Amino acid sequence: MGADIKSLRTRIRSVDSTLHLTRAMGLVASSKIRRATQKMGKSREYTSALEELVEQLIQAPECTRSPYLRAVGAGTRLIVIAGDRGLAGGYNANVFRRAAEEKADLIIPIGKRACDRFGAGFPSAEHFSAEDAGHVAEEQCRAFLAGEFGRLGILYTRYQSMMTQVAEIRWVLPLSAEAAEKTVPTLFEPDEQTVLDAAVPTYVGGMLAACVRESFASEVAARRMAMDSAGKNAQEMIDRLQLQYNRARQNAITQEITEIVAGSGM
Repeated sequence: MGADIKSLRTRIRSVDSTLHLTRAMGLVASSKIRRATQKMGKSREYTSALEELVEQLIQAPECTRSPYLRAVGAGTRLIVIAGDRGLAGGYNANVFRRAAEEKADLIIPIGKRACDRFGAGFPSAEHFSAEDAGHVAEEQCRAFLAGEFGRLGILYTRYQSMMTQVAEIRWVLPLSAEAAEKTVPTLFEPDEQTVLDAAVPTYVGGMLAACVRESFASEVAARRMAMDSAGKNAQEMIDRLQLQYNRARQNAITQEITEIVAGSGM
């Protein structure tokens, strides 16, 4: 009986230590959520403006000759954005599952978990800057024009709410003329194709930076929800173990009293 009490006490301490850890990680995630969602909102506004500009340019007849509207090479390149840490529920697993479905010829990982899985890349999604996005965009645009691949996508996690984040792919190259909606014509100088060809690397870089920020906001939200769930489960386990401990301790006391009474009667 004494061994059982000692074992239960050890388990209670262990689960209580886990509970403190999950609460601390939940607080860290909570402190990052507001800033991450603010950056995500600004990135969405920026990419919306970029998309509107590109859509206007694509409508111009001159832009049908742009090399960014047709694929010279073959194959798919995928920029995969995952988290820097674990303990975020199914966040990373959903990204890797979606990447496996696509079967890309080359994967460019962003985030420590993505680098651990796919090789060298950018080891931090949290600290991935707009300058980093610009460098990646310029390199991939040059490779696309050189015919090294035929399609470029960004696998990221779209933030819907604190409860819901969805892993999906945004295809950025080649540009799709079918997606453009008719708008009021705008005059571009020196001409539409020149402006479009010059704007595409900025467009791809902006999309990439926005996807990274949205993925990071999704990661933080997923970790917050995972830590809340883990903390709740840990507290329920502590309550059950405490009940078992109290019962075992009461049984031990009762047994000791019975032995004393029996011994005094002899």
